Amino acid sequence: MAVRTAVRTAVPPAVPWSMVGAGAALIGTSYGLARFAYGLFAPDLQRDFAFGPALSGVIGAGSYVGYCVAIVVALVLTDRVGPRRMAVAAGVVSTAGTATVALAPTTPVLAAGVLVAGSSTGLASPPLAAAVARRVATSARDRAQTVVNAGTGIGVLVSGPVALLLVGQWRVAWGSFAVIAALVTVWVARTVPAEGTAADEGSGGIRPGTARLVVAALGLGVASIAVWTFGRDLLTTVGGWSAAGSTTLWVVLGAAGFLGALGGDLADRLGPARSWTVVVGVLAGSTLLLALAPGTPAAVIVAAAGFGASYVCVTGFLLLWATRLYPDRSSFGVGLAFLVIAVGQAVGAPVVGTLTGTSGAVTAFIVCAVVGLAVAAVRPPASSS
Repeated sequence: MAVRTAVRTAVPPAVPWSMVGAGAALIGTSYGLARFAYGLFAPDLQRDFAFGPALSGVIGAGSYVGYCVAIVVALVLTDRVGPRRMAVAAGVVSTAGTATVALAPTTPVLAAGVLVAGSSTGLASPPLAAAVARRVATSARDRAQTVVNAGTGIGVLVSGPVALLLVGQWRVAWGSFAVIAALVTVWVARTVPAEGTAADEGSGGIRPGTARLVVAALGLGVASIAVWTFGRDLLTTVGGWSAAGSTTLWVVLGAAGFLGALGGDLADRLGPARSWTVVVGVLAGSTLLLALAPGTPAAVIVAAAGFGASYVCVTGFLLLWATRLYPDRSSFGVGLAFLVIAVGQAVGAPVVGTLTGTSGAVTAFIVCAVVGLAVAAVRPPASSS
């Protein structure tokens, strides 16, 4: 009995790393595998299912549409059913979506699988933000949030080598993603807390400053979609890369994404406004470099590294911006920000696909880079990080 009492009254660690690790793995699985891997395999899918870049953009947009619907569901249900159930649901949906893609016999089934897989990301972010707000000490919360968010880089890094090992066998690759998603779901079920979050009990309503957050998130979604959905396609069709060689983009992009975990520290050092401008500028510059020199290996590696690090970092900035704006409703703030990013990507994917088909991929990438430069000017207030 004495032992039980001691366990119950023990002070919890400042950072429960098992939970943070499970959260990062879920983000990596849902974003890096279930959602963004579509762009990695787009050339293979276009060839095997005989569709062009315009339809590819529409199918890619389905992933973001699914995300938008799912994140609204997560915003409504996270506080009611608790972070664990929502996070597990994200893992289950990720597993189902990736398995559907792996087994898809026709283009409509493929599109449905991409939509379901993309939905998992919407279910994942709000409950994980709420879990961190509940279980991590205030002094370490920003770092924990950005580490979980950097899981995107883990997923992208995993998908690249899988594609290299399984060249021409995209069904096996997506089947392996489904197995990984299932294992991560078990880990999440064992570590994410079941109870609701005390941090999310504030009053409703939209806070002043939300409009700026929305504009920044929307613009980021549009600016980033070219690389995520058509990056590998650009390398193979314009840059002349082989299927295996073009996968280098994904490997470097994912590895650099780990640097996004330093987003909270960078914002503390440079300030939120300056950090935002610098990092979004890197994202836009990387997109432009990829457009102008898709056949130059050194340029592609630099662009991939810059994009991977900056995208994960800037989404981390948005996460912290949202939690500062809604400190008592963290799942709502994060859900809103990430919902708007997905809206921008959902709108941008078919537009960029159509622009690629009519004016060429280089033009489409330059347009996204210009949007990114405009977004760099929409900076968070000094108190947001």
